[in-house]
Amino acid sequence: MTDEERIPGRASAPTHADESTGAPLTGADSTTPPTHAGSTTPPTGDGTRAVRAGLPEPAKYEPTLPGPVFAAHFHLPGEPTGPYTYGRDENPTWTHLERAIGELESPADDAVETLVFASGMAAISAVLFSQLRTGDAVVLPDDGYQALPLVREQLTAYGIEVRTAPTGGDAQLDVLDGARLLWLETPSNPGLDVCDVRRLADAAHARGALVAVDNTLATPLGQRPLDLGADFSVASGTKQLSGHGDLLLGYVACRDAELTAAVRRWRKIVGAVPGPMEAWLAHRSLATLQLRVDRQNANALALAEALRDRADVTGLRYPGLPDDPSYKLAARQMRRFGCVVSFELPSRARAERFLDALRLVDDATSFGGVRSTAERRGRWGGDAVPEGFIRFSAGAEDADDLVADVLRALDEARA
Repeated sequence: MTDEERIPGRASAPTHADESTGAPLTGADSTTPPTHAGSTTPPTGDGTRAVRAGLPEPAKYEPTLPGPVFAAHFHLPGEPTGPYTYGRDENPTWTHLERAIGELESPADDAVETLVFASGMAAISAVLFSQLRTGDAVVLPDDGYQALPLVREQLTAYGIEVRTAPTGGDAQLDVLDGARLLWLETPSNPGLDVCDVRRLADAAHARGALVAVDNTLATPLGQRPLDLGADFSVASGTKQLSGHGDLLLGYVACRDAELTAAVRRWRKIVGAVPGPMEAWLAHRSLATLQLRVDRQNANALALAEALRDRADVTGLRYPGLPDDPSYKLAARQMRRFGCVVSFELPSRARAERFLDALRLVDDATSFGGVRSTAERRGRWGGDAVPEGFIRFSAGAEDADDLVADVLRALDEARA
């Protein structure tokens, strides 16, 4: 057994198997990426890739990761033939980060382009509004991110038909006919249901639809939607990708140049661009991504296992639990299961007492940070969850300390 296979919270099989032959898959579907034809570069693991992703070639007396470039405009004599002209279009700091994310989303695939945005919602909006026109139909999950109902209202106002179906059971297949775009969110937020990306992508493409996957909860180290057949991989870099709860960021990765150009044009039109400091901080944070993700995923699994037999906890979900309804599918298409655990307490009052009793966990929204957070998700409205529903994001604390804090808080909340 390798060291990677021993990591709790990771999918047990480091490579997938061809369903028709049972033979291990290589290339994009394995955890070790292919190298380019004729390349002598050895394959690298997730940690090595995360540490070095997007860095420029070494140059004497230059920093390993150049600092942020603060510029609204650039020197531009003559014809504008170079890459950097105006700060709303391109920025060298974005370029390094975009290359880095692309290397993580689909290693060793030069066709993948990544575009960074000011937030995850900016990235989501860019795909939807650059690809859809009046009269088109789009399929969205009805159990996805809380802001999707707002997006639905705006799409409908523009004359776009919006159909919805749950994530679980690949239910979106039932409303796919005639759609221009299928939007997947797997695992779903906050319910943690999982859908079969490859199956849905194949079905959508056979019917002439594009496929976008919100990969925020999984991160590129947990799931690679482009390698599973999606046209777009979209995520909020605010969450586990940057991991410190100190910046807003989003991105879109795509390997089709024409589709990417439309998304880039939308970014230019609406100006939803990240600041260079945010982009630099995100790139700096990628170096510890594998360390953070593995620690947080292990903590999430330890917490889920500790909660499994508690009589006061119901509706426990974590895709990495072998008895979770999504486990078999998640283990087939995910390489890590994420840092989020969800569960229900008997009432709103019990949930609020539990959150108030926590000492190592912040009562805050968002997820994926190095400090554990939890919230009663129903306080926002918009999510079809019970009043006592808890979304818990495991941080990088010591697992024993974190689990002990949660169990103590649960005991106190019963009083």
